[in-house]
Amino acid sequence: MNGQTPMGLAAAAAAAVRPCRRRLLSSASTAASKSGAGAATPLFPRLPHPHHPPYGRRLPFLVSAASQTGPDAPPIHTTGPVPSDPRAAVSGNLPFFDRVLFPDSFPIETPPAKEDEDAAASAPAQADEAVAPALPVREETETEREAWRLLRRAVVNYCGEPVGTVAAEDPECTETLNYDQVFIRDFVPSALAFLMRGETEIVRNFLLHTLQLQSWEKTVDCYSPGQGLMPASFKIRTVPLDENNEGFEEVLDPDFGEAAIGRVAPVDSGLWWIILLRAYCKITGDYDLLERVDVQTGIQLILSLCLSDGFDMFPTLLVTDGSCMIDRRMGIHGHPLEIQALFYSALRCSREMLVVNDGSKTLIRAVNNRLSALSFHIREYYWVDMKKINEIYRYKTEEYSHEATNKFNIYPEQIPSWLVDWIPEKGGYLIGNLQPAHMDFRFFSLGNLWAIASSLTTPRQAEGILSLIEEKWDDLVANMPLKICYPAMEDDEWRIITGSDPKNTPWSYHNGGSWPTLLWQFTLACIKMGRPELARRAVALAEERLSDDKWPEYYDTQSGRFIGKQSRSYQTWTIAGFLTSKMLLENPELASILTCDEDLELLEGCACCLSKKRARCSRRAAKSHAG
Repeated sequence: MNGQTPMGLAAAAAAAVRPCRRRLLSSASTAASKSGAGAATPLFPRLPHPHHPPYGRRLPFLVSAASQTGPDAPPIHTTGPVPSDPRAAVSGNLPFFDRVLFPDSFPIETPPAKEDEDAAASAPAQADEAVAPALPVREETETEREAWRLLRRAVVNYCGEPVGTVAAEDPECTETLNYDQVFIRDFVPSALAFLMRGETEIVRNFLLHTLQLQSWEKTVDCYSPGQGLMPASFKIRTVPLDENNEGFEEVLDPDFGEAAIGRVAPVDSGLWWIILLRAYCKITGDYDLLERVDVQTGIQLILSLCLSDGFDMFPTLLVTDGSCMIDRRMGIHGHPLEIQALFYSALRCSREMLVVNDGSKTLIRAVNNRLSALSFHIREYYWVDMKKINEIYRYKTEEYSHEATNKFNIYPEQIPSWLVDWIPEKGGYLIGNLQPAHMDFRFFSLGNLWAIASSLTTPRQAEGILSLIEEKWDDLVANMPLKICYPAMEDDEWRIITGSDPKNTPWSYHNGGSWPTLLWQFTLACIKMGRPELARRAVALAEERLSDDKWPEYYDTQSGRFIGKQSRSYQTWTIAGFLTSKMLLENPELASILTCDEDLELLEGCACCLSKKRARCSRRAAKSHAG
């Protein structure tokens, strides 16, 4: 980036935005309208972008209004002006998309005149085939209409512009706690719902304002974490301009974990931000945003923080308890699957979005190396099925050699009794955690579903996970999708691992509770694997109850029959997750804004090939699973 380091760029960005907290970062047009003068100078200059083909797929209707192919076609990675009307990015290439998302503005078709009929009769047959008949617009159900009303009610404005949605908008609850804040992970399903409806402004504002917060000072007990850390949430506060309280201004008040329960930094926030940035750019074609210096710097800072050297011998991220959606003590410290799946997805997204220049080549090389090592590690060591568990059951321990089978010194006695009868003959899943002499055999839904979406698993493993969910439907879905983890910890295990947490009692909250917001990620995984009928079954189940139950945050009991004992009503990501699931099922091609295809090139980049001492490597086994 013009020879500057990410740290230097971050300092420059912070200096540019802090003196004017109220100014929106997308201020070029706003500043021009206020001043009445000509074009305003952008706050951050746009980077020159070499037209390199992205690694992932682009939706055909996201490039421009006219679909062009061949040698004279414009490059996919466009750098021209972005249409102010989001319809311009999708119209003309996918007629039903316009009709579904913008039915009020779609022209009403009139019967052709008699001469037109005669002309049409003499046209070639291929011309008739080129014009697809209009698909009927499905009328929204009353539950969907209510969900949209509630989602819009949760929108937060900053200086007159929408910037996110609060975690919950419960008019009957007087104790807000932190549910009146905008959480990065919570906003993702809301953002997707707005994007798929063509309302992109709120997502753009959210991305830029949270990026601005990345450079703010964050300190807990005189210690500051890495500069690339994204906040867990932020709140809009109104503060006086002077001591006389004659004027007020709105400011963003972020929380980087210093006010959270347990004071844990949100590791997943930056990963979700990168994933959402890619989805926004793919569905809008707004690559001018992506090429901005501050956005490129933000991506680099997040990656630099995640890829920093440490003492760990594994390619997985080492984190503490409570650093992701499970934000309380639940025994997931170490290398939890949820973080690894999001980490892998963020790396894949970043590889598509990073501008290639002298300043980023080293980082891109590090991203490719980590992707290769991480995919192998998860596929090889986290995967369990009937065959693998039987292999673990017969493990020899205390092996000391490069050819050891039991590389993590797992004791067979760790296999829990519930798993012996629970694992089906067909199918399998990725375990929740792996450390020396420790395997967490619990099934964690988010990590497994996102591993499917990002192609962290092999296609065969992805099919096995969905087969297991279908086989164990009564355990993982039952009356309300979807168990956050299975099974729950009980008795002494609950007391020791959670510290007798009264909120995470057995089959409640994070300890085996059912979370409707996981529905959209389940839908995404099902669409990617060609199993939409499973998602429709789960969506129909949720639709029967969510509205009557006032859209709760989570459900309790082993079968998910009771509303959670401390569950908030009108939880925004419950509402948005339902809407996103419905829209994905109606327009399954939109799933590609979030998913990644299998990349066999990653399996060629084994670091062991560089060392003559490590002649034997099991990467070939991982490649064989990709089929």
